[in-house]
Amino acid sequence: MKIAFLTLYSGYVDRGVETFIKEVGNRLAKRHEVWVFQAGKPTGKEEYKVKQIKLKIDWDNRDVIGSLKRKLFLDYWSRLILLFSLHCWSTLRKEKFDVIVPTDGGWEKPICWLLKILAKTRIIVTGQSGPGYDDRWNLFWRPDVFVALSSKAENWAKKVGWGVRIVKIPNGVDIKKFSPQIEPKKINLEPPVILCASALVPSKRIDLTIEAVAKLKDTSLLVVGDGEIKEELEQLGKKLLGKRFLLTKAKYEEMPTYYRAANLFTMVSFSSEAFGIVYVEAMASGLPVVATDDESRREIIDEAGFLVNPENLEEYAQTLEKALKIDFGGKPRQQAQKFSWDKIASQYEEIMLK
Repeated sequence: MKIAFLTLYSGYVDRGVETFIKEVGNRLAKRHEVWVFQAGKPTGKEEYKVKQIKLKIDWDNRDVIGSLKRKLFLDYWSRLILLFSLHCWSTLRKEKFDVIVPTDGGWEKPICWLLKILAKTRIIVTGQSGPGYDDRWNLFWRPDVFVALSSKAENWAKKVGWGVRIVKIPNGVDIKKFSPQIEPKKINLEPPVILCASALVPSKRIDLTIEAVAKLKDTSLLVVGDGEIKEELEQLGKKLLGKRFLLTKAKYEEMPTYYRAANLFTMVSFSSEAFGIVYVEAMASGLPVVATDDESRREIIDEAGFLVNPENLEEYAQTLEKALKIDFGGKPRQQAQKFSWDKIASQYEEIMLK
Protein backbone atom coordinates (compact mmCIF):
# COMPACT_ATOMS: atom_id res chain seq x y z
CA MET A 1 0.00 0.00 0.00
CA LYS A 2 1.21 3.49 -0.87
CA ILE A 3 0.38 6.24 1.64
CA ALA A 4 1.00 10.01 1.62
CA PHE A 5 0.77 12.45 4.53
CA LEU A 6 0.59 16.19 3.80
CA THR A 7 1.98 18.38 6.58
CA LEU A 8 3.22 21.89 5.85
CA TYR A 9 4.76 22.47 9.28
CA SER A 10 6.65 19.20 9.84
CA GLY A 11 10.38 19.76 10.05
CA TYR A 12 9.78 23.16 11.64
CA VAL A 13 7.63 22.44 14.71
CA ASP A 14 6.71 19.44 16.88
CA ARG A 15 3.11 19.92 17.91
CA GLY A 16 0.34 17.33 18.10
CA VAL A 17 -0.22 16.96 14.35
CA GLU A 18 3.46 16.68 13.54
CA THR A 19 4.00 14.15 16.32
CA PHE A 20 1.04 12.11 15.06
CA ILE A 21 2.51 11.95 11.54
CA LYS A 22 5.98 11.08 12.75
CA GLU A 23 4.83 8.30 15.07
CA VAL A 24 2.16 6.74 12.86
CA GLY A 25 4.17 7.26 9.66
CA ASN A 26 7.24 5.49 11.03
CA ARG A 27 5.19 2.50 12.13
CA LEU A 28 3.25 2.19 8.87
CA ALA A 29 6.52 2.47 6.91
CA LYS A 30 7.62 -0.91 8.27
CA ARG A 31 5.07 -2.64 6.03
CA HIS A 32 4.02 -0.03 3.48
CA GLU A 33 5.48 2.69 1.26
CA VAL A 34 4.94 5.93 3.15
CA TRP A 35 5.73 9.45 1.91
CA VAL A 36 5.49 12.61 4.00
CA PHE A 37 5.20 15.90 2.10
CA GLN A 38 6.49 18.71 4.34
CA ALA A 39 8.05 22.17 4.12
CA GLY A 40 10.76 21.57 6.73
CA LYS A 41 13.94 19.57 6.40
CA PRO A 42 13.97 15.87 7.33
CA THR A 43 15.96 14.80 10.38
CA GLY A 44 17.40 11.73 8.69
CA LYS A 45 15.84 9.48 11.32
CA GLU A 46 12.55 8.95 9.49
CA GLU A 47 11.52 5.45 8.42
CA TYR A 48 9.38 7.00 5.66
CA LYS A 49 10.37 8.99 2.57
CA VAL A 50 10.32 12.77 3.01
CA LYS A 51 9.36 14.96 0.06
CA GLN A 52 10.42 18.47 1.06
CA ILE A 53 8.45 21.33 -0.46
CA LYS A 54 10.69 24.36 0.00
CA LEU A 55 8.77 27.54 0.76
CA LYS A 56 9.69 30.92 2.16
CA ILE A 57 7.74 31.28 5.41
CA ASP A 58 7.17 34.46 7.42
CA TRP A 59 7.00 33.03 10.94
CA ASP A 60 6.29 36.47 12.39
CA ASN A 61 3.02 36.83 10.48
CA ARG A 62 0.13 37.31 12.91
CA ASP A 63 -3.02 36.98 10.79
CA VAL A 64 -5.79 36.72 13.37
CA ILE A 65 -7.43 33.34 14.01
CA GLY A 66 -11.21 33.73 13.91
CA SER A 67 -11.12 36.74 11.59
CA LEU A 68 -13.21 36.91 8.41
CA LYS A 69 -10.05 36.41 6.33
CA ARG A 70 -9.32 33.25 8.28
CA LYS A 71 -12.85 31.90 7.85
CA LEU A 72 -12.62 32.50 4.11
CA PHE A 73 -9.14 30.94 4.07
CA LEU A 74 -7.62 34.15 2.71
CA ASP A 75 -5.22 34.80 5.60
CA TYR A 76 -1.48 34.37 5.21
CA TRP A 77 -1.29 30.82 6.59
CA SER A 78 -4.23 29.59 4.49
CA ARG A 79 -2.64 31.04 1.36
CA LEU A 80 0.61 29.30 2.32
CA ILE A 81 -1.25 25.98 2.67
CA LEU A 82 -2.71 26.54 -0.81
CA LEU A 83 0.77 27.15 -2.24
CA PHE A 84 2.11 24.07 -0.45
CA SER A 85 -0.76 21.91 -1.73
CA LEU A 86 -0.28 23.08 -5.33
CA HIS A 87 3.43 22.22 -5.13
CA CYS A 88 2.47 18.71 -3.97
CA TRP A 89 -0.07 18.19 -6.77
CA SER A 90 2.08 16.86 -9.61
CA THR A 91 3.90 14.31 -7.43
CA LEU A 92 0.66 13.17 -5.80
CA ARG A 93 -0.87 12.51 -9.22
CA LYS A 94 2.24 10.91 -10.70
CA GLU A 95 2.91 8.52 -7.80
CA LYS A 96 -0.70 7.26 -7.58
CA PHE A 97 -1.06 6.91 -3.84
CA ASP A 98 -3.68 4.53 -2.47
CA VAL A 99 -4.36 6.74 0.55
CA ILE A 100 -3.69 10.43 1.22
CA VAL A 101 -3.90 11.94 4.71
CA PRO A 102 -4.03 15.77 4.47
CA THR A 103 -3.53 17.40 7.88
CA ASP A 104 -3.32 21.17 7.26
CA GLY A 105 -6.95 21.98 6.51
CA GLY A 106 -8.07 24.92 4.38
CA TRP A 107 -7.32 24.67 0.66
CA GLU A 108 -5.62 21.30 1.09
CA LYS A 109 -9.04 19.61 1.35
CA PRO A 110 -10.57 20.67 -2.01
CA ILE A 111 -7.27 19.86 -3.75
CA CYS A 112 -7.30 16.38 -2.23
CA TRP A 113 -10.97 16.06 -3.18
CA LEU A 114 -9.95 16.60 -6.81
CA LEU A 115 -7.36 13.85 -6.44
CA LYS A 116 -10.07 11.60 -5.05
CA ILE A 117 -12.18 12.23 -8.17
CA LEU A 118 -9.45 12.25 -10.82
CA ALA A 119 -7.01 9.68 -9.45
CA LYS A 120 -9.42 7.48 -7.43
CA THR A 121 -7.32 8.10 -4.32
CA ARG A 122 -8.80 7.44 -0.88
CA ILE A 123 -8.75 10.33 1.57
CA ILE A 124 -8.52 10.02 5.36
CA VAL A 125 -8.87 13.16 7.48
CA THR A 126 -7.98 13.25 11.17
CA GLY A 127 -9.89 15.69 13.34
CA GLN A 128 -6.86 17.33 14.90
CA SER A 129 -8.69 20.68 15.12
CA GLY A 130 -11.55 19.37 17.23
CA PRO A 131 -15.27 20.16 16.81
CA GLY A 132 -15.68 23.54 15.14
CA TYR A 133 -15.26 25.50 11.95
CA ASP A 134 -12.14 23.78 10.59
CA ASP A 135 -13.37 20.22 11.03
CA ARG A 136 -16.80 21.19 9.70
CA TRP A 137 -14.93 22.32 6.55
CA ASN A 138 -12.99 19.05 6.49
CA LEU A 139 -16.23 17.06 6.64
CA PHE A 140 -17.82 19.20 3.92
CA TRP A 141 -15.31 17.78 1.41
CA ARG A 142 -16.49 14.25 2.20
CA PRO A 143 -13.33 12.27 2.91
CA ASP A 144 -13.61 8.48 2.72
CA VAL A 145 -12.97 8.33 6.47
CA PHE A 146 -12.98 11.03 9.14
CA VAL A 147 -11.06 10.10 12.29
CA ALA A 148 -12.36 11.69 15.49
CA LEU A 149 -9.92 11.84 18.42
CA SER A 150 -12.49 11.50 21.21
CA SER A 151 -16.05 10.32 21.86
CA LYS A 152 -17.18 13.94 22.02
CA ALA A 153 -15.67 14.66 18.59
CA GLU A 154 -17.09 11.40 17.20
CA ASN A 155 -20.65 12.26 18.26
CA TRP A 156 -20.30 15.79 16.90
CA ALA A 157 -18.92 14.59 13.54
CA LYS A 158 -21.76 12.08 13.10
CA LYS A 159 -24.26 14.94 13.38
CA VAL A 160 -22.34 17.26 11.06
CA GLY A 161 -20.73 14.90 8.54
CA TRP A 162 -23.78 13.31 6.97
CA GLY A 163 -22.80 10.34 4.80
CA VAL A 164 -19.13 10.37 5.86
CA ARG A 165 -17.72 7.31 7.60
CA ILE A 166 -16.70 8.36 11.13
CA VAL A 167 -14.35 6.35 13.35
CA LYS A 168 -12.75 7.16 16.69
CA ILE A 169 -8.98 6.79 17.10
CA PRO A 170 -7.21 8.95 19.71
CA ASN A 171 -3.72 10.36 19.48
CA GLY A 172 -1.07 8.54 21.45
CA VAL A 173 2.31 8.22 23.07
CA ASP A 174 5.49 6.19 22.67
CA ILE A 175 5.42 4.41 26.01
CA LYS A 176 9.05 3.34 25.67
CA LYS A 177 10.34 6.84 24.94
CA PHE A 178 8.24 8.45 27.69
CA SER A 179 8.87 6.42 30.82
CA PRO A 180 9.46 6.77 34.58
CA GLN A 181 12.85 5.15 33.96
CA ILE A 182 14.21 8.17 32.05
CA GLU A 183 16.94 10.25 33.70
CA PRO A 184 15.50 13.65 34.74
CA LYS A 185 16.68 16.92 33.21
CA LYS A 186 18.66 19.03 35.65
CA ILE A 187 16.80 22.29 36.17
CA ASN A 188 17.41 25.21 38.49
CA LEU A 189 14.10 25.04 40.37
CA GLU A 190 13.29 23.99 43.92
CA PRO A 191 10.88 21.04 44.17
CA PRO A 192 8.08 20.32 44.04
CA VAL A 193 7.94 21.29 40.36
CA ILE A 194 4.77 21.65 38.29
CA LEU A 195 5.31 21.32 34.54
CA CYS A 196 3.31 22.82 31.69
CA ALA A 197 4.51 21.81 28.19
CA SER A 198 2.62 23.71 25.54
CA ALA A 199 2.63 26.06 22.60
CA LEU A 200 2.73 29.57 24.06
CA VAL A 201 -0.57 30.77 22.64
CA PRO A 202 -3.66 32.30 24.32
CA SER A 203 -5.83 29.17 23.93
CA LYS A 204 -3.59 27.23 26.35
CA ARG A 205 -4.33 29.72 29.19
CA ILE A 206 -0.87 29.44 30.70
CA ASP A 207 -1.42 32.79 32.38
CA LEU A 208 -4.03 31.09 34.59
CA THR A 209 -1.51 28.38 35.46
CA ILE A 210 1.05 30.99 36.50
CA GLU A 211 -1.51 32.81 38.65
CA ALA A 212 -2.69 29.57 40.28
CA VAL A 213 0.84 28.38 41.13
CA ALA A 214 1.60 31.83 42.56
CA LYS A 215 -1.03 31.09 45.23
CA LEU A 216 0.98 28.08 46.43
CA LYS A 217 3.92 28.27 48.79
CA ASP A 218 7.30 26.74 47.96
CA THR A 219 6.12 25.34 44.62
CA SER A 220 7.91 25.95 41.31
CA LEU A 221 6.52 26.17 37.77
CA LEU A 222 8.40 24.97 34.70
CA VAL A 223 6.94 26.00 31.33
CA VAL A 224 8.39 24.35 28.23
CA GLY A 225 7.35 25.71 24.86
CA ASP A 226 7.52 28.56 22.38
CA GLY A 227 5.01 30.83 20.70
CA GLU A 228 3.57 34.24 20.11
CA ILE A 229 2.97 35.25 23.76
CA LYS A 230 6.32 34.09 25.13
CA GLU A 231 7.42 37.54 26.33
CA GLU A 232 4.11 38.22 28.08
CA LEU A 233 4.22 34.91 29.93
CA GLU A 234 7.87 35.36 30.88
CA GLN A 235 7.12 38.76 32.38
CA LEU A 236 4.09 37.47 34.27
CA GLY A 237 5.97 34.44 35.59
CA LYS A 238 8.92 36.46 36.85
CA LYS A 239 6.60 39.03 38.43
CA LEU A 240 4.42 36.53 40.32
CA LEU A 241 6.83 33.65 40.95
CA GLY A 242 10.34 35.08 40.75
CA LYS A 243 12.95 32.35 41.19
CA ARG A 244 10.17 29.75 41.33
CA PHE A 245 9.55 30.18 37.58
CA LEU A 246 11.42 28.97 34.50
CA LEU A 247 10.30 29.25 30.88
CA THR A 248 12.37 27.42 28.30
CA LYS A 249 11.99 25.60 25.00
CA ALA A 250 13.20 22.14 24.09
CA LYS A 251 13.43 19.79 21.14
CA TYR A 252 10.89 16.98 21.03
CA GLU A 253 13.64 14.42 21.68
CA GLU A 254 14.47 16.16 24.97
CA MET A 255 10.93 16.21 26.34
CA PRO A 256 11.04 12.85 28.20
CA THR A 257 13.76 14.26 30.46
CA TYR A 258 11.71 17.38 31.23
CA TYR A 259 8.66 15.35 32.25
CA ARG A 260 10.85 13.36 34.62
CA ALA A 261 12.13 16.59 36.21
CA ALA A 262 8.61 17.43 37.44
CA ASN A 263 6.25 16.15 40.14
CA LEU A 264 2.99 17.12 38.44
CA PHE A 265 1.77 18.12 34.97
CA THR A 266 -0.89 20.71 34.18
CA MET A 267 -2.35 22.32 31.07
CA VAL A 268 -5.75 24.00 31.06
CA SER A 269 -6.53 24.68 27.40
CA PHE A 270 -9.95 25.74 26.21
CA SER A 271 -12.33 22.78 25.81
CA SER A 272 -12.19 23.22 22.03
CA GLU A 273 -8.78 21.51 22.02
CA ALA A 274 -9.11 18.24 20.11
CA PHE A 275 -6.85 16.06 22.27
CA GLY A 276 -3.55 17.13 23.86
CA ILE A 277 -0.73 14.63 23.35
CA VAL A 278 1.20 16.22 26.23
CA TYR A 279 -1.30 14.74 28.70
CA VAL A 280 -0.52 11.15 27.69
CA GLU A 281 3.20 11.89 27.46
CA ALA A 282 3.10 13.17 31.04
CA MET A 283 1.12 10.16 32.26
CA ALA A 284 3.47 7.75 30.46
CA SER A 285 6.30 9.46 32.34
CA GLY A 286 4.52 8.70 35.62
CA LEU A 287 3.08 12.16 36.28
CA PRO A 288 -0.46 12.83 37.48
CA VAL A 289 -2.31 15.52 35.52
CA VAL A 290 -4.49 18.53 36.35
CA ALA A 291 -6.51 19.69 33.35
CA THR A 292 -9.66 21.48 32.24
CA ASP A 293 -12.85 19.71 33.25
CA ASP A 294 -14.52 18.72 29.99
CA GLU A 295 -15.70 15.54 28.27
CA SER A 296 -12.55 14.96 26.23
CA ARG A 297 -10.13 15.45 29.14
CA ARG A 298 -12.23 13.11 31.33
CA GLU A 299 -11.80 10.42 28.69
CA ILE A 300 -8.04 10.98 28.37
CA ILE A 301 -7.08 11.36 32.04
CA ASP A 302 -9.68 9.24 33.87
CA GLU A 303 -8.27 8.44 37.37
CA ALA A 304 -4.72 9.65 36.61
CA GLY A 305 -5.32 13.16 37.91
CA PHE A 306 -7.91 15.86 38.59
CA LEU A 307 -10.09 18.09 36.43
CA VAL A 308 -10.90 21.71 37.28
CA ASN A 309 -12.46 24.94 36.14
CA PRO A 310 -9.20 26.93 35.75
CA GLU A 311 -11.04 30.24 35.66
CA ASN A 312 -11.71 29.70 39.36
CA LEU A 313 -8.14 30.35 40.49
CA GLU A 314 -8.76 29.30 44.08
CA GLU A 315 -10.13 25.94 42.95
CA TYR A 316 -7.29 25.51 40.45
CA ALA A 317 -4.60 26.29 43.06
CA GLN A 318 -6.17 24.00 45.67
CA THR A 319 -6.41 21.17 43.13
CA LEU A 320 -2.75 21.54 42.19
CA GLU A 321 -1.81 21.43 45.87
CA LYS A 322 -3.99 18.36 46.45
CA ALA A 323 -2.51 16.53 43.43
CA LEU A 324 1.03 17.16 44.71
CA LYS A 325 0.19 15.53 48.04
CA ILE A 326 -1.52 12.40 46.70
CA ASP A 327 0.36 9.27 45.69
CA PHE A 328 -1.22 8.19 42.40
CA GLY A 329 1.00 5.13 42.21
CA GLY A 330 1.00 3.49 38.79
CA LYS A 331 -2.34 4.96 37.65
CA PRO A 332 -0.86 7.60 35.29
CA ARG A 333 1.35 5.05 33.53
CA GLN A 334 -1.49 2.52 33.29
CA GLN A 335 -3.79 5.13 31.76
CA ALA A 336 -1.15 6.16 29.22
CA GLN A 337 -0.71 2.57 28.04
CA LYS A 338 -4.24 2.73 26.60
CA PHE A 339 -2.88 5.27 24.10
CA SER A 340 0.16 3.41 22.76
CA TRP A 341 1.15 4.56 19.25
CA ASP A 342 1.66 0.90 18.32
CA LYS A 343 -2.04 0.19 18.90
CA ILE A 344 -3.11 3.40 17.21
CA ALA A 345 -0.97 2.83 14.09
CA SER A 346 -2.48 -0.64 13.78
CA GLN A 347 -5.97 0.88 13.82
CA TYR A 348 -5.02 3.29 11.03
CA GLU A 349 -3.50 0.44 9.03
CA GLU A 350 -6.69 -1.60 9.37
CA ILE A 351 -8.80 1.29 8.08
CA MET A 352 -6.46 1.92 5.14
CA LEU A 353 -6.39 -1.75 4.11
CA LYS A 354 -10.19 -1.83 4.07
